[in-house]
Amino acid sequence: MTNLIKPLHYKKQNILKGALIYSAGDTIAALLLDEFSLTRLLGMILVGATFYAFEIPNYFDWIVKKTQFLNGIKATLVKTGLAIAYFNPLWIARHLLFIKLFSGQFEAIGWNLLEIAFWSFLANILISFIANYIIQNRFKLKWRFLGSAIFSALMAIYYALSETFFG
Repeated sequence: MTNLIKPLHYKKQNILKGALIYSAGDTIAALLLDEFSLTRLLGMILVGATFYAFEIPNYFDWIVKKTQFLNGIKATLVKTGLAIAYFNPLWIARHLLFIKLFSGQFEAIGWNLLEIAFWSFLANILISFIANYIIQNRFKLKWRFLGSAIFSALMAIYYALSETFFG
C-alpha cells in the first residue's frame, strides 16, 4: 500500500532563505521607521527560519496537491486564490505581533493590529493577486518559497509601514 500522506518539508535551504530574506525586509522597514533593534532582527531571523520556512513551503505543496486535477483558468485562479487566502489579514496581524514582541513594544499589542492588518490587506490586494499569480503559476514548485519570501520581504516593509498608514 502506498503512503497517501506526503511528509512535511523543513529543509536547511528554506531555513536559511527564510532567516535571511524575511529579516532583511523587516530590517529595511525598521531602518526606514528608525525602529531598528538587535532583538527585533534576531526575532525576525528566528520567525523566518521557523514559522515561515516550515509553513509556506508545505502550504505551497498542499496547493499543488489540491489543484492537481484542475486545468486552465480555473487552476490558475484557484492556485492564486489559495495563496492569497494564506497571506490573509490574520497572517499580517501575526507578523505585526511578531514585530511588536521582538521590539519590546508589548503595550502596542492589541486588537488594533488586526484592524491595521485588514486595511493593509485590502489596500494591497491587487498587488498581492498579481504577485501570487506569478509565484503560483509561473514559478516551479522548488522556486516558489524563494519567490514568496522575496515578495514577502518587500511586503514586510509595507506591513511595518502600514501601521503608519492605517494605525
